[in-house]
Amino acid sequence: MKDVSVGICGLGTVGGGTFNVLTRNAALIAGRAGCNIRITRVASRRSRDDLALGDVPFTTDIFDVVNDPAVDIVVELIGGYDTAKELVLAAIRNGKHVVTANKALIAVHGNEIFEAAEKAGVVVAYEAGVAGGIPVIKAVREGMAANRIDWIAGIINGTGNYILTEMRAGREFGEVLKEAQDLGYAEADPTFDVEGIDAAHKLTILASSGFGVPLQFEKAYTEGISSITPYDIAHAELLGYRVKHLGIARRREDGIELRVHPTLVPRSHLIAQVDGVLNAVLVDGDAVGQTMYYGPGAGDEATASAVIADIVDVARAVSIESALRVPYLGFHPEAMEDLGVLPMEDIQSAYYLRIQAFDHPGVLAKIASILSEHGINIESIMQKESEFKDGRIPVIILTHTVQERQMNLAIEEMEALSDIDGKVVRIRAENFN
Repeated sequence: MKDVSVGICGLGTVGGGTFNVLTRNAALIAGRAGCNIRITRVASRRSRDDLALGDVPFTTDIFDVVNDPAVDIVVELIGGYDTAKELVLAAIRNGKHVVTANKALIAVHGNEIFEAAEKAGVVVAYEAGVAGGIPVIKAVREGMAANRIDWIAGIINGTGNYILTEMRAGREFGEVLKEAQDLGYAEADPTFDVEGIDAAHKLTILASSGFGVPLQFEKAYTEGISSITPYDIAHAELLGYRVKHLGIARRREDGIELRVHPTLVPRSHLIAQVDGVLNAVLVDGDAVGQTMYYGPGAGDEATASAVIADIVDVARAVSIESALRVPYLGFHPEAMEDLGVLPMEDIQSAYYLRIQAFDHPGVLAKIASILSEHGINIESIMQKESEFKDGRIPVIILTHTVQERQMNLAIEEMEALSDIDGKVVRIRAENFN
């Protein structure tokens, strides 16, 4: 068998897992790849004394890997934006193929990186950047190649899913977040996870791969889960729904929806049953219908599984000196469509509303009148007993599908009423019909 050499940049959680699995399963992987995949050099800021590398050459300078003429495939696992971009572009200039797990890099700089790779005739593979060990990019780009994909929706951040799962027992957001940090599920700065930025990176890549449009992360709508309360979760359950932090991309004739936000999902739907740190992605194609991809969205060897799958794909191409087998985003450049991301006001959704009202005569009639004036139909309404001495009562409303612009106007009018206390809590709802 021909040898294909790999250089790994970064030996953190995923890098260490990749090294271990490539070493442990070398014979099995060679049988599947049709070539021997050799780790030629590794780079890490860690001390070699802390790593079990055997006789594999080691460096603390990641660019030593890129500049090593013996390396065929550079595996970028350092994360971040700027240095990772510099590393990947340098590898491409040197005629090396790249495998990365860096969703932020691809979502933000992918258009530039893929253009450079196409000109250089090399492959940039990124399966591990989306949903960890779940091979959803391969499913979208290859398994569903015959389909017009209409929408993609998923739980694509395990930290947020763990927090919302635990909050169903009545626990507060801050308490569960601290637990997630102690367990290693959340970073010391959890902003990317709980505010939807990490999920928006992944959704951007999924949308481009599914719809054949350029990467447009900067236009994605993001809304986090820090304002979700156990009260809202409990009342969503009473209405037959479960609160999930979803990324949703939908193709329309006038553009695409690209949004991450808390979402009510029918409890009977499979994705509502996905709990803890697990991920799940729904893909709707015109030929196959709805499919769901489920499994661990993070972790050392789970993510390494996806990294190595990409290495095997690239190694097969290297060993037979073939051209790029699958286009970077699933579509050849000339077939990409210039569809923009629609403003959030143009999306359509059903809504859960929680309104803190004073128990005055006619207050429900005023609320119903405002909703009616804006063409918003009520599916169900609950008026709960007052928990406050001043007589404030929570009113829970579930609406039919309506345009967000109309809902914004209605909420603005309701919040201006003297009978309403504070802000109206809004959670969008999806039935996946």
